[in-house]
Amino acid sequence: MTTEFLVEQIRKKESFLCIGLDTDLDKVPKHLLGEEDPIFAFNKAIIDATHHLCVAYKPNIAFYEAYGIKGWQALEKTIHYLNVNYPEIFTIADAKRGDIGNTSTRYAKAFFEDLGFHSVTIAPYMGRDSVEPFLAFKDRHTILLALTSNVGAFDFQTKMVEGKELYKQVLEISKTYENSENLMYVVGATKATFLTEIRNIVPNSFLLVPGVGAQGGSLAEVCKYGMSDNIGLLVNSSRGIIYASDQENFAQASADKAKELQQEMSLELKDRQII
Repeated sequence: MTTEFLVEQIRKKESFLCIGLDTDLDKVPKHLLGEEDPIFAFNKAIIDATHHLCVAYKPNIAFYEAYGIKGWQALEKTIHYLNVNYPEIFTIADAKRGDIGNTSTRYAKAFFEDLGFHSVTIAPYMGRDSVEPFLAFKDRHTILLALTSNVGAFDFQTKMVEGKELYKQVLEISKTYENSENLMYVVGATKATFLTEIRNIVPNSFLLVPGVGAQGGSLAEVCKYGMSDNIGLLVNSSRGIIYASDQENFAQASADKAKELQQEMSLELKDRQII
């Protein structure tokens, strides 16, 4: 999927919402546990109820790997269902991979070719040759961890290295990678005030922004500091949407929560005369 198509979808839906499919069998409604594949049953219901309100879904791969082969099969079915029934939706494998060249190529093939994701999150710590294999895939996107929303982000990401914060060096150096036009970046919503400086380095890149909702991030602040001329934002909410209810009406409750965010996003876009 091209960035231009993604922007078209954002304008059409008046939404830059990404919904995280972090499916935990300890939290899904109990009546689904009798299904042959309760993970997929839950995901399908959420997708069918919310697809018109969002432009992206982001399964966190750990929530599927934790259930072994059955979890991986549920992930495969989920992405296949999205690609067949809602091909306009941007899909993100939140896998946080990153390794030396040959290994990264295999990771890329797994997520881009076998599963059919449009993008994957990557940890940049091993540098150029761990990232460029992902960037080699046409119309696929590599989403580098830049400044994350967790408390431990301050352990390394904001440390000064040769007079500049490490996360800024990640942004600057990654722009020199081959096919860097396929890069996006993770910036946590709880770090919204950092977005001004981030935009000075990557003014046009899309930012995947987790942390709105359950983690306390502010949508208004993210838009104030992070929105670019081409919108440039995918704001993720996971638990705040998919676990809105544990009753039989869970899918509608999720849609109601997604609608609240979508309406806020619509207002932000209109206020900036983007739509």
